[in-house]
Amino acid sequence: MNPDCLKLTCYFGERHRTPGGFVADQLLDIFGRAELATSIMMRGVEGFGFKHHLRTDASLTLSEDLPAAAVAVDLRPRIEAVLDEVLALPAIGLTTLERARLVTGPVLAPPPDDPTEATRLTVYLGRQDRVGAVPAFVAVCRLLQEQGIAGATVLLGVDGTVRGRRQRARFFSRNADVPMMVLAVGPDDRVAQVLPALSRMLPRPLLTLERVRICKQDGQLFAAPQKIPATDQRGRALFHKLSIFTNEDATRHGQPIHRAVTRALRAGGARGSTTLRGVWGFHDGRPPQGDRPFQLGRHVPTLTVVVDTPDRVDRIFPIVDEFTRDRGLVISELVPAARVRTVTGYWGELELADHRW
Repeated sequence: MNPDCLKLTCYFGERHRTPGGFVADQLLDIFGRAELATSIMMRGVEGFGFKHHLRTDASLTLSEDLPAAAVAVDLRPRIEAVLDEVLALPAIGLTTLERARLVTGPVLAPPPDDPTEATRLTVYLGRQDRVGAVPAFVAVCRLLQEQGIAGATVLLGVDGTVRGRRQRARFFSRNADVPMMVLAVGPDDRVAQVLPALSRMLPRPLLTLERVRICKQDGQLFAAPQKIPATDQRGRALFHKLSIFTNEDATRHGQPIHRAVTRALRAGGARGSTTLRGVWGFHDGRPPQGDRPFQLGRHVPTLTVVVDTPDRVDRIFPIVDEFTRDRGLVISELVPAARVRTVTGYWGELELADHRW
């Protein structure tokens, strides 16, 4: 387990391009040349950015430039080595850096005690990885729910790197190694207990652990987002992230929660949000599920992410609270570095701030 690890995340429009080509391709070219431990690019289904233009796959007109997100994880020196190239791409709306612990081998015992309120466990897999006769992502979700994890969402990538090797989806291909990731959230002790079992289940585990707070689960409010100052003691800006896990078929005021909350956040002053649609997962006490043949409605999980300044997150959390009154899992976490695109340029720097909560 290596604690000196960083997660780099870029949010942009899937059709954004520079003279060198599409931003998505250029980003993954950078990650591939650097042979990063893992990276994954995912297409979103809805969102808005600094210009507040809504993009959604629910409308043919508004689906022309859907949001996308690219995530890369590796040891701190290796992530820092690609930052200049990434920041040179002008069409990225938001770039964040977050601390994480990287697990790349067997875990024989739980990690040392940590005052973390909760942990987000991310398991990186290949699309066709299997555990016996079962797809690996299905087996992982089953294990996580059996061990009392609050929820998990499986996100499928269309491009990425797996242990330094570039893998991208192609039309005439089985795409067996295209990366996917399982995002799971649970109390520290539950996550610690599940790590050895995951190590036994997966021949070459690649996992990350991040500190989060569970604000809501199954509609029940456990805690408000942690109070975060605008800057650390050295004046470096701090940011706050909300992640809202729900299902395509979960509704509020007659609309799917992820669509209703996106529109409410846009009207309520949030600078942006991105919604990703999963292929499998569980929360709200329901068994793991996803799309199945011949079903009448979609039961896949969704994940809506909002990154903003601490004061704005304080103002918009009541909106999230209202739209997850009956269903959903909401977590909050500190983002120690971010660069935000604005109408006039960029604000923020990717210099890691120091703050404990």
